[in-house]
Amino acid sequence: MRKFLSKIRSAINPPEETDQEDGYVEIEGESESPQKKIVVRPFTLKEFEDIKDILETLRKGNTICLVNIKPLKDKDLLELKQAINKLKKTCDAHDGEIAGFGEEWIVVTPSFATIYKSKAMPTVDDDDEERSNLQTY
Repeated sequence: MRKFLSKIRSAINPPEETDQEDGYVEIEGESESPQKKIVVRPFTLKEFEDIKDILETLRKGNTICLVNIKPLKDKDLLELKQAINKLKKTCDAHDGEIAGFGEEWIVVTPSFATIYKSKAMPTVDDDDEERSNLQTY
C-alpha cells in the first residue's frame, strides 16, 4: 500500500532536482505568458474621419491614445464635438476612459488603464467656461 501511495504522490508531484554539492533545491518556475507591451500612441484630429484610426486602435485594447484636437477645433467645433462623442461612446463600450489635458489634447485609454482625476476637478459641461488642465468628457 505504501508503494502504491508513493507512486501516486510522485506522479502528482514529481521529485525536485537537488544539487547535493551546493545544498539547495532547484525548482522549475511556472512560465508566465509574456504580456503584451502597452503602446502610447499620438494622433492628430484634422477632420472627423481621422477618428477611424483611433477607434480601431482602441478596439485592439493595448494602446493609450493621445489625441491632438487643436486642428479640428480651429476648423470646425461641431465636428470636434461629434468626434469626441464618438470616442466617448467607444470608450464606454470597452470600459475605457477619456479626459482632456489642457485645451489641445485628450487622452483615451482602454479598460486596463485609469486616468487620475483629482477630487476638486469639476466636470466639463458645454456651458462651463472655466476649464482645468484635466477635463472629463
